[in-house]
Amino acid sequence: MSLLESEQTSDPARQLWSAALGHLELEIPRPNYETWLKDTSAVSMSDGLLIVGTPSAFVAEMLQRRLSTTIGRVLEQIAGRQVDVRFRVSNVSSQDSAASSDTEHAPVESAVVGVPNVGMPMNPAFTFESFIVGPSNALAHAAATKVAEEPGRVYNPLYIYSRVGLGKTHLLHAAGYRLAAAGLRVLYVSSERFTNEYIRAIREGDAEAFRERYRSADVLLVDDIQFIAGKEQTQEGFFHTFNELHMTGRQVIITGDEPARQSLLEERIKSRLQGGLVADIQPPDFETRSAILRSKLDGMNVRIPAQVLDSLAQRSLSNVRELEGYLHRIVAYAQLTGRPITTEMANDAVRSLLAERPKRSAPTAAVVNAVAEHTGIDEDALRGQRRDQRTASARRLAMYLLREESHLPSTRIGQLLGGKDHSTVLYAQKKLEEELERDPQLRQSLVSIRQSIAAATRT
Repeated sequence: MSLLESEQTSDPARQLWSAALGHLELEIPRPNYETWLKDTSAVSMSDGLLIVGTPSAFVAEMLQRRLSTTIGRVLEQIAGRQVDVRFRVSNVSSQDSAASSDTEHAPVESAVVGVPNVGMPMNPAFTFESFIVGPSNALAHAAATKVAEEPGRVYNPLYIYSRVGLGKTHLLHAAGYRLAAAGLRVLYVSSERFTNEYIRAIREGDAEAFRERYRSADVLLVDDIQFIAGKEQTQEGFFHTFNELHMTGRQVIITGDEPARQSLLEERIKSRLQGGLVADIQPPDFETRSAILRSKLDGMNVRIPAQVLDSLAQRSLSNVRELEGYLHRIVAYAQLTGRPITTEMANDAVRSLLAERPKRSAPTAAVVNAVAEHTGIDEDALRGQRRDQRTASARRLAMYLLREESHLPSTRIGQLLGGKDHSTVLYAQKKLEEELERDPQLRQSLVSIRQSIAAATRT
């Protein structure tokens, strides 16, 4: 019996659904993901049928009606075979579903016993301890930590912005849990939820209860504030709620996807956001991406060769969520196919995702120049006939990188580097791949050269 035919809620089932969630979170609009998919979990898998648990019959019906085709396509891409999916109400917590730094999908009511949940549930996996700090996010992390230590006294409001999937929600939840643990009444809400509650309060004549609910909070956390842009009534309600909390010394932490001054929010709201501390999160560098991947592996009970992790970390991915989605996909693919995790297998696992991304080719001159500078072998030697060991090793690097970064066929690579034939280039590339498997110093050299190529390509 194959892994797909396991009856119990198995790791393969969770890994498959986790990989699918990571892909779907990037593919469908954020509000749709938050509404229909965020609180789902894998229940069982048998005979190519995946059962997914939902929090309500209504969610199950809407997923089946609206998203089953898209979900089926994504599952087939990941599993390499057709996977049918059905949705049913389940008591299985989404905490049991593995998740893809904004990619953990497991909300719970409260991480702190005895602390009432007065808003949306927060994710217990999003803690300061699990957040990987690097140059790209150090300011935002330090600010969120300081606010959690001294709420209402420093950096109020705190506005954290970044592109999707870089960790702003992680920091928001981390601060929320820290403050809840201190006994404060924390209210976490998405801007979509705030909008819906405000509209319902107005429609039902229950505005006073709405105001009391929000203005009784010690800490207000608002995620993705940009979604209230253009909603005049909602912005009015938010503005007055913000003012009440801020003037009485309550902490407000807000996230968004762009600098406050560039947002489409009303000027008075932008002014309030800019009146506190504004901290951005940029895409992480190679070292931070590597640390994130290794941190994720710690809880997955799986071993992945260093070269595979380095290769993942080197990819020019737009966000951490995508990076982690690749990792989950590789693990799921290995469990579903029974193949050992190698560079070749990892490439097979993510090939369909890579095909969906626009392919950017580095100029051949940039590749050859970067190899020459790193190895100390001049470009003329790389392009010539010299066969000493140092030159041959540098030329293998160039042959490998011209394939990986410039996407040249082997015949063209051979023409550029000493007039070598097709088979010689293929042999050199295969030999380098074998060396990378066992030589960490060579892997680091490859990382450095790739960074040089990327820098040259950007300028």
